[in-house]
Amino acid sequence: MLRIAVPNKGTLSQPASQMLRDAGYRQRTDPKDLVCRDDANNVEFFYLRPRDIATYVGTGDLDLGITGRDLLVDSGVPAEELLDLNFAGATFRWAATPGSIGAGEQIGGRRIATAYPGVVERYLAEKDLKADVVRLDGAVENAVRLGVADLIADVVETGATLRQAGLVTFGDPLLHSSAILIGRPQAAPPGAAQLLRRLQGVLVARSYVMLAYDVPASLLDNATALTPGIESPTVSPLQREGWVAVEAMVKRADVHRVMDELYELGARAILVTDIANCRL
Repeated sequence: MLRIAVPNKGTLSQPASQMLRDAGYRQRTDPKDLVCRDDANNVEFFYLRPRDIATYVGTGDLDLGITGRDLLVDSGVPAEELLDLNFAGATFRWAATPGSIGAGEQIGGRRIATAYPGVVERYLAEKDLKADVVRLDGAVENAVRLGVADLIADVVETGATLRQAGLVTFGDPLLHSSAILIGRPQAAPPGAAQLLRRLQGVLVARSYVMLAYDVPASLLDNATALTPGIESPTVSPLQREGWVAVEAMVKRADVHRVMDELYELGARAILVTDIANCRL
């Protein structure tokens, strides 16, 4: 039976469970449940602290897990990213008092406060820099004001909390994080490939819609140039002489522009339908 770790709380929890439901897997109905068996798919889900998931997967106690890229990097365990799940995005940045530090290379020899020492230490190793990393469990924004550190490394969204602490960001981001599916290197437990395909199908379904429209056959080439689909569009003759019906997958982000261009071209009865899941 495939054993998968799922976040039990926090910003990763609900989206992760919803994505697994959308992929056809059973999920817990009571947030207090620690385990959920899906016998139909031969999978067992374990609900764990997001920060612990990489450790369980890295040791081989669990086969796969959903966690944040930041938490995987911070753990330092022998697990690898298998798929970016495209939710719970976060950016890690440097911050210090204005004018005190000007670029990422100037952090050498400084004291850096962070709740993610593994992320910072990897960056320092990649840049061949030495610094004193001060681990804090939270509220790192106050570390500079309290004299614990010269700068901090933390998740930055709007920057409002930093400004309240008298800090500004500088340099390039340390890491762009999001929710990911992780596993062990070279490990392919039974059922893992199916899970990966299903999750990829959910990601595609969330990124695309099905666009259907009617268009004069004389304009078909121009219309399908706007809607090439994945492999190619589906084209069917209509009872109305000289007209055809077309169906094609279109990027969700582009659909309104494409609909406008199709209408201007001469297409009519333009309809958009959500895609629940797919296999490409």
